[in-house]
This record gives sequence, structure tokens and C-alpha cells, in this order.
Amino acid sequence: MANLGNYTNTSEILRKYQFRMQKKYGQNFLIDANILTKIVEAAQITGEDCVLEIGPGIGTMTQYLAEAAGRVIAVEIDRELIPILEETLSPYDNVTLLCEDILKVDLTKLVNENDCGSIKVVANLPYYITTPIIMALFESHIPLSSITVMVQSEVADRMQTGPGTKDYGALSLAVQYYAKPEIVARVPASCFTPRPNVDSTVVRLNKHEKPPVEVEDEEWLFALIRASFNQRRKTLANGLANAGGLGISRGQVEFVLEEMGLSKTVRGETFTLERFADFSNRLLHIRNKSGF
Repeated sequence: MANLGNYTNTSEILRKYQFRMQKKYGQNFLIDANILTKIVEAAQITGEDCVLEIGPGIGTMTQYLAEAAGRVIAVEIDRELIPILEETLSPYDNVTLLCEDILKVDLTKLVNENDCGSIKVVANLPYYITTPIIMALFESHIPLSSITVMVQSEVADRMQTGPGTKDYGALSLAVQYYAKPEIVARVPASCFTPRPNVDSTVVRLNKHEKPPVEVEDEEWLFALIRASFNQRRKTLANGLANAGGLGISRGQVEFVLEEMGLSKTVRGETFTLERFADFSNRLLHIRNKSGF
């Protein structure tokens, strides 16, 4: 099977199977061998590694991963791509192919069944679903060592940014809680077929051994963060009091803010991860006190 890291071979296999791109899956296939090599090198793949690839497409990057890794588990949602993948990956006996929606896969079960002591994730993620997939990987608490992903450049920048910028939000805080983001390469739209409307960036998320802040309830922390940025034009007190499912009042939020020496009109977008952690722990105590 010819290497797929170029336009000619990619076009040939797509024509052979009369494959038509589906917009709903955000399909853009990488056709630059240099970028493919850079991704595998950035992910620091060795023969000892078990790699989870999300969205293998026609198997372009999967071929590179299979040559470098001990084991590759490739999860593809589009059933129409499976016959192509079965052909393009036929030379590799270390690839397991699954036709599944990664957001519906029991990741813990997948890792255990494939005997993966730890796992490295590599993916060219569709832009529309980048955040849910990254969050699902982190929140599953599978033994991840790193996630190396191709994402829209704007999203990569959002992962690294801090308080006070327009790009700062729930994704910034979540990524920085779980991992250290590192930009690996900028990838122009011309490196894909079909050509997307935006440029991409490869980013590696090196998972922290333990989070940089201590929180008593991780789920509660991220519920507060999401609610804070869902209504970012509102003050933190108003936004959280109006958010459904939190079970807290404006008075409780204002009490904690005063306790922290902060203004009652402060907005969540000004909070660092450390401040959110402190705020989360204090508010959890207040919420759990009866009769407040």
C-alpha cells in the first residue's frame, strides 16, 4: 500500500472508493508528509507505546503511527471510511480499527481490553467537536501521558491564554488544570484536502502528574467555570445565581467574594485557575452548610 502522505495517493484512494466528504464530520485529510512526521515526532511515539488515534480518516497518519508505535487503536465514526481503512492499514498487524463515536466509547474499558498500561492520544480533530473530545479524554481519567492534536489555530491559542483576553475561557482553564499545552507546529490550510477555511496548529498537551491546584470537588469546579463563561458579560454573582443546576444564590456567591477580598461585581474572566480553585472550595463549603 502506497504511503498516503501526499495529494496524489490520497486522491487516488478517494476516487477508487468514490468517497464523498461529509460536512457533518468536518473531514479534511492531511497531505503533507513533513507535517505528518512532525506530529509523530512531537508525540514522542516509541515502540513501547499504545496510541489512541481519533478520526483516522483514510489512514494517512495511522500509517505513520503504526510504523512508530507498538500498538495503535484507531477510532473512526464514519462507516463509509472503514473499507478504505481496511485497505490502507492492511500491511499493519499492530492496528485495531473501531467504527465508533469516540464520545460514546467507554474509554476505561477500551484501554483495559487492549492492555494499555498508559496511552498517548494523537488526533486530527474536527473543529466543531474539539473541546468535547479533549474534555472527555481528561475527565475519563484513563492513564494518559499526552494528547497531541491538530486543531484550529484559534483553539490552540485559547488553550494557552490567560485571564483578561477574549480567548480566555473554560477550555483554557480545563487544559491548564490537566496539562501543560505546547505549540508544536503551525499548519497552513494548503496542507489539507479539501482545503479548510482556516489554518491549523499542532499542540501537545503534556498531562500533569497531579493538577497544579488543589480542589475538593473537580466536577464542581468545572461546573462553576462553565457557568461563569456561559454568561461572561454578567458579573460572576449574577451569572452563577442564574445558572441552572448549581443550587447557589447570589448572596452566597457575594459572601465568598467578600471573604476573598474581591468586589461583588467581579467577572469570571478575570479569575486565574488558582483563584477559581480557591473560590470553588469556599463556595462548596458555603453551599453545603445548612441554613445559610
